[in-house]
Amino acid sequence: MKGRSLQNLSVNAIQLIVNQLLGLGIFYILSTGLDKHSFGEINLVLAILLAAFNILSCGIDQLVVKKIAAGEDVKTILSLYSCHVIFTGLVFYGTLVGVYFLAPGSGLVYWLLVLLGAGKLMIFFSTPFKQAANGMERFKMLAYMLVVSNFIRCSGLIFLSFSGALNLHNVMVLFICGDTAELVFCILIFTFSSKVPLVIAWDRAKYFRLLRQALPQAGVVLITSALARFDWIFIGLLVSAVKLAEYSFAYKIFEISSLPLLAIAPLLIPRFTKIFRQINVPAKELKLLARLEMIIAAFTILVLNVCWSPVIDGITSGKYGLINVKTIFILSLCLPFIYLNNFFWTIYFAQGQLKMILRSFVITFTVNVAGDILLIPFFKNEGAAFAFLAACIVQTIYYFKKNQIAEIGSVWPPLVISISSAILCGALAKLLFQNNWVILHSSIGLYLLAIISTKQIKWSDRNMLKRLLS
Repeated sequence: MKGRSLQNLSVNAIQLIVNQLLGLGIFYILSTGLDKHSFGEINLVLAILLAAFNILSCGIDQLVVKKIAAGEDVKTILSLYSCHVIFTGLVFYGTLVGVYFLAPGSGLVYWLLVLLGAGKLMIFFSTPFKQAANGMERFKMLAYMLVVSNFIRCSGLIFLSFSGALNLHNVMVLFICGDTAELVFCILIFTFSSKVPLVIAWDRAKYFRLLRQALPQAGVVLITSALARFDWIFIGLLVSAVKLAEYSFAYKIFEISSLPLLAIAPLLIPRFTKIFRQINVPAKELKLLARLEMIIAAFTILVLNVCWSPVIDGITSGKYGLINVKTIFILSLCLPFIYLNNFFWTIYFAQGQLKMILRSFVITFTVNVAGDILLIPFFKNEGAAFAFLAACIVQTIYYFKKNQIAEIGSVWPPLVISISSAILCGALAKLLFQNNWVILHSSIGLYLLAIISTKQIKWSDRNMLKRLLS
């Protein structure tokens, strides 16, 4: 079991690294090859579509992973969820297209919604196969599913860029082709690799039972979907597409910087589901996992801020580096809280505390939206980043108050120590040295020294980590 856990983590990590590199390549080519206004409008449309299709899942996607991990019939669950995505996806896209007949003079943003929406609809249709693979812990299969679209898009954009044909029309065509290819590939690889027959059969009683079970999580999805991109939509609609281009660039790098969490998170749901079905919960081992996540998150804060301006200005010809220094610093401070919130969320989800999770996201969403409305008109991108940070902190505080496992409730000192060490070591290195490479290496050395001296890493931790993996 330990070997399988390490293998799953390795496969997932490799997939994420490849996918994030491809995604970064896509983002870089678009951000530098298109003007800021066009780049901003694409990101506005993608933000709207991401929120819409996440809401349409109604929280069933995560419930599917939990049910399959708990041993329920894969064929039945896959069939029910496939019926859901086909019906809700077609209704949404049909409504989107129907808007044209009500407002035939629709502008560029609407047509971008229609075109990119066609591709995202294909991605939505492929969701049941990905979630089934996740629940079955078939992470190698899942890795192939997740890479296809980004590989096609990145390769196509490189070709368009070198051939001088990079424009909005060709980008739309390429995105639709890549997303459609992902759907076809997901169906084929799941059918042949899992040996689970694809049967789409409507069962009214079972479907509505599944939907009722997902209702608390549906509220969470509704709020998190709006929370994830509300700031993008708010900036794009009420400030400008140019400011959104700048903010979305910083936010994209911020998302990529959470790569370790993205590697760990999919593995935690099936693993925590099994852990919390046991009588004796390994609380000390869970506390160690939370402490290690804090160390990784704070290390990311350090590297991201030390490298930001010299690296980003160098690769974007000064378009997105210096102008985003304050924004990326505020966003990077969210990382430890996001790690901790995901850790607590997975525990509560595995325990079935969906109503409590919903309340936490209602509070978080309220704080974030209020912060955006109050701060963005005055502080623009920095205001959006600070509103997001405030929302993350409030959610962490709420989760701490609801925690009933004593050992895990004491993980706040590592949170404070790790963040403080990262900020102080980065500031000290910049104060002492001028060369960027010297600043980077010295700040990392100082951070490791601080973490070891404060006993955030101990030699005895390796035994508890082995027990957690097994």
